[in-house]
Amino acid sequence: MKFLFSSIGKSVINLIREMGQIMLLFLEALSWLFRPPFRIRHFFKQMEFIGVNSLFVVMLTSLFTGMVLALQTYYAFRMFSAETLVGATVALSMTRELGPVITGLMVTGRAGSAICAEIGTMRVTEQVDALTVMAINPVQYLVVPRVLAGFIVLPMLTVISDVMGILGGYLVGVKVLGIHGGLFMNKIYEYVEIGDIYNGLIKASAFGVILTLVGCYKGFYTAGGAEGVGRSTTQAVVMSSVLILVSDYILTALMF
Repeated sequence: MKFLFSSIGKSVINLIREMGQIMLLFLEALSWLFRPPFRIRHFFKQMEFIGVNSLFVVMLTSLFTGMVLALQTYYAFRMFSAETLVGATVALSMTRELGPVITGLMVTGRAGSAICAEIGTMRVTEQVDALTVMAINPVQYLVVPRVLAGFIVLPMLTVISDVMGILGGYLVGVKVLGIHGGLFMNKIYEYVEIGDIYNGLIKASAFGVILTLVGCYKGFYTAGGAEGVGRSTTQAVVMSSVLILVSDYILTALMF
């Protein structure tokens, strides 16, 4: 029993320590955001890496999510003769929750892991130390462009995710299940408000900061050679995914 409480206590202490270190890294990155030199080229390179290169997996995942959601809601609503609400349900689900969450998780798996692996490799090969020797602040050079790119790109990807999810729901609902296309779209216009879209985009921006910041943090504190890089990359993906889901609940509770 003593060993159990000791293990739980150590885990809680380590979690609090890591959260504190992540916040300190975020505040340091924030302090460097408006200070020259501004590394515009690195920023656009990260926008391409995080955003453009993640476009296909986000579109594909969102399309099939919308299709599955339409299929499930149709069979549920059919019991109440409310099949025409399938479109509104898919649209609200995508814009409020599924769009930003799926985008965040997919980008975490594709880009967040790569960010951690890249910075972690630089750490174990002493390239981060070399930046300091050359009077280049590693936080400004490595962290700021990635966090800023994640903050800006994730809402853009979320808009595409929302559109693809609604399109998938339309294809299944109208073309496969036989719901009237006009009623499908009319219910979307009737029930989906602009605030639902805005709230989803706010969530996406928060998720973009979380996944890039955690990837940078885990990479910065990597140790133990190639094995340490792999361990840090796994931890970064797990931590980012958990924090995205936790922050999604908190933001939902505050917004709706």
